[in-house]
Amino acid sequence: MSQRPPIPYDFLPQVPALSVESDDVVDGQTLPDAQVFDDWGMPGQNLSPHLRWSPGPEGTKSYAVTCFDPDAPTGSGFWHWVLFDIPADVTELPSGASGSGDGKGLPEGAVHARNDFSRKSYGGAAPPPGHPHRYVFAVHALGVDKLGVDSDTPPAVVGFNITGNTLARGYIAPVYET
Repeated sequence: MSQRPPIPYDFLPQVPALSVESDDVVDGQTLPDAQVFDDWGMPGQNLSPHLRWSPGPEGTKSYAVTCFDPDAPTGSGFWHWVLFDIPADVTELPSGASGSGDGKGLPEGAVHARNDFSRKSYGGAAPPPGHPHRYVFAVHALGVDKLGVDSDTPPAVVGFNITGNTLARGYIAPVYET
């Protein structure tokens, strides 16, 4: 029996688990073209997937949703989606809520940080040819209303602030390869 390779969250302080589900993507299964990048010769539509999660524990004041590729050949992974300041009463995002970058499908007050494509939106899978990459769609229940950073903050700094305020976390990790 093979074990799942570690992901960065395995090395952070342990927190209670949130249940995360999607009507679009399945943990361990191939991402559909809808969630693949729509540039660089990729066949995708660049739409953020539908996500639904269990409510956070007592004290949850907001959520953050991220998508990270720990298998990117960068030495530091690749941030595909960094969304924060999602109100605490929101536990679901519809398909395509973020893909266009206009934010019309997002809850009021939610903020996009720039991803590693330098876009303030979801950026779909676009791995180089080779082995499958994992796309870790994580939902973080946070103990603060506002994360205290803005949309120009680099993803790693947003991630640092998310980690420091996380009460619970859950994720699904579909895969994609070219």
